Amino acid sequence: MASQEANKIAGAILMSGLIAMASGFIARSLVVPVELKQLAYAVEKPDAPAAGQVAAAPVAVPPISPLLAKADLAVGEASAKKCAACHTFDKGGPNRVGPNLYDVVGRKPGQVAGFAYSKPLMAVAEEWNYEHLNKYLNNPKATIPGNKMAFAGIPKPDERAALIAWLRSKSDSPKPLP
Repeated sequence: MASQEANKIAGAILMSGLIAMASGFIARSLVVPVELKQLAYAVEKPDAPAAGQVAAAPVAVPPISPLLAKADLAVGEASAKKCAACHTFDKGGPNRVGPNLYDVVGRKPGQVAGFAYSKPLMAVAEEWNYEHLNKYLNNPKATIPGNKMAFAGIPKPDERAALIAWLRSKSDSPKPLP
């Protein structure tokens, strides 16, 4: 009797699968999607201000030098956890989505071997000094437009200073503070 119950259960499962498959075939034949030639609703992103409007002035990033002297390395290390999903910080560490950041302070952008940098980042001639890192970490997309780093930035100057001081410490010979 147990084998008949097992056959009934297996038959019910197979029948429900067949019904689901047949429903899919019928639904595809009844509903045919129509490809649009253009989007029904286009979202426009203005690149330049409209006539008569003044472009918003870029927000000035305060200098980081005064904050570096009192920066807390523990806060910088905690802040670096935001970066750890894409970057490594150890000497000889692997590249991930982003390059290894060991000894980044004082290095020119695009110098880590084996990492495919974006063209806008490769075109930057300025080295990663304290002020350049400050501007970049505040808003990466605005500082180097077109770079592929998908990070919103660190808006708090104290946190940025702590992170930069911590990155400075990740070096065999840390660069002198300004």
